[in-house]
Amino acid sequence: MPRTDYRFFNRMRVRWAEVDMQGIVFNGHYLTYFDVSITEYWRAIGLRYPEEVVHEWGVDTFVVKSTIEYHGSARFDDEIDVGVRCARIGRSSMQFLIEIHRGDEHLISGEVIYVCAHPTERKSMAVPEPMRARIEGFEAHGAVAARPGDGASAAGSINVVVGGWDALGAQATAVRREVFVHEQGIPEALELDAMDPQCLHALAIDGSGRAVGTGRLLPDGHVGRMAVLARARGLRVGSAILERLIAAAGEGGHATVVLSAQVHAEPFYARHGFVREGDVYDDAGIPHVTMRRAV
Repeated sequence: MPRTDYRFFNRMRVRWAEVDMQGIVFNGHYLTYFDVSITEYWRAIGLRYPEEVVHEWGVDTFVVKSTIEYHGSARFDDEIDVGVRCARIGRSSMQFLIEIHRGDEHLISGEVIYVCAHPTERKSMAVPEPMRARIEGFEAHGAVAARPGDGASAAGSINVVVGGWDALGAQATAVRREVFVHEQGIPEALELDAMDPQCLHALAIDGSGRAVGTGRLLPDGHVGRMAVLARARGLRVGSAILERLIAAAGEGGHATVVLSAQVHAEPFYARHGFVREGDVYDDAGIPHVTMRRAV
């Protein structure tokens, strides 16, 4: 299945305790990756477990089938993307398809089937309608059906705002620190620079009012510091930020937009019309490539 068929990805890093004497991930640990990533899928679509599922709707979910197909092996300290997709919802069952990628390399395919049942009696129950609507809405449109009481904003919906550093700097810094400093190990002194006060910043806000992604547009038309929190990846947050910054560049009179892409993100930018220029180069210890597109 093409990677583009997955709306949600959970990025993880392989830990030392997860590899065996061969230096590769022990086969059973992939089921843990599946489980953790499905949990993040629930979180991303605004599904609260156990508060909603068990306490409000009176059901629980139980795994009845798990399969794994191995195409390659992940190794210690690899950064992997775990794609989760709900392929089918029956009366009481839900089929999830899983893929694990290392960059553009497809390592693992899998399937997990859940059934809904009474939490204590273990008798089969129908998938709750609010749960079904939220999953189907996300898989169809990348959006999530609103919960009662949510008002006009759907749970998990994303609103991108733009503004100066004074207004958005604190929230943008928190996102960038989490992604660039904590995840990628970039020194904070390199990540936060003197250009920030001169830039237009975009901030993605989720349905609960929390910042989950950011990016900036420099005065010369360069886009940079694109970052999305792990829990919000696969929800088109990065696309929404990028599209808003491209529009802002056009509004500012720029004919083209240029960016320095981390090599693993090159396919993402290519899908948005960016074309690679020149060779790969190192920036803060991470391979980058220059990319450009017309506004």
